[in-house]
Amino acid sequence: MTDNQPEMPGLGRGMMAVAKRDLFLAWKRPGDVLNPLFFFAMVATLFPLAVGPSAEQLEFSGPGVLWVAALLAMLLSLNSLFVSDFEDGSLEQMLVSPVPLAALSLGKTIAHWLTSGLPLVIVAPILGMTFRMPASVMGVLMLTLLLGTISLSLLGSIGAALTVGLHRGTALLSLLILPLAMPLLIFGARTVSLAAAGDVVAGGLYFLAAYAVLIVSLAPFAIAAALRISNE
Repeated sequence: MTDNQPEMPGLGRGMMAVAKRDLFLAWKRPGDVLNPLFFFAMVATLFPLAVGPSAEQLEFSGPGVLWVAALLAMLLSLNSLFVSDFEDGSLEQMLVSPVPLAALSLGKTIAHWLTSGLPLVIVAPILGMTFRMPASVMGVLMLTLLLGTISLSLLGSIGAALTVGLHRGTALLSLLILPLAMPLLIFGARTVSLAAAGDVVAGGLYFLAAYAVLIVSLAPFAIAAALRISNE
C-alpha cells in the first residue's frame, strides 16, 4: 500500500467505535436502559401477587414467567435500535463507511446487549427469589438468560433493521422476531425447570449455546443486508 492511499480502518476498531458511541448515547438517555429493566422487574414481581404465595405454584411457574418477561423486555428496546441513526443520517454514513457494515452492525448489537440484555441477567437472581428458587438454580437461570439474551439481541437487530424506515414498526418487529425466539423461550424455561427438579440440564445449555454461536455467525450479515434494503 502506497503512502497516498488511506489505510482501511480495522474491523475491530470500527466495531468498537460504534459500540462506544451507542454506550455513550445510552448513558445520556438512561430512560432507554431503565424502561426494559423496570418492565422485567414489574412482571416478575406482580405475578406472585396474582397467583398467591403457594410455594409449589411459584416454583412451577417461575422459570416460564421470568423468561417471558425477559423476552418482552428485550422487545421493548429493539424498535429504536436503528431509528435515531436513520433520522440523523448516521445510517447513511455507516452504509458508505470503509468498514464493513456487518462489523458496524455487530458493534451496535453489542452495545444493545450491554445496555438491555446484561442488566436483565444481573437482576434475574433477585427476581428469582420471589419465586422461591434455590441458590443452585440461580446459576442455571443466569446462564440460560445470558445465552438467550445474546441471541435475542441479534435476532431483534435483524427485525429492527428491516423495519427501520416504517412507521409503527413495533408490531411488525414482534411478528418477525417472536417465531424465531420461541425455541429460546422453550429451551430456556425448560432448562431452568429441570435444574429446579434436580435433573440434567446439559442438553438445554448446549442448545442455547449452539443457537447463540449460529446467530453470532450469521446475524451481522443479515443485519447489513436488511439495512441496505431498508435504505433503498
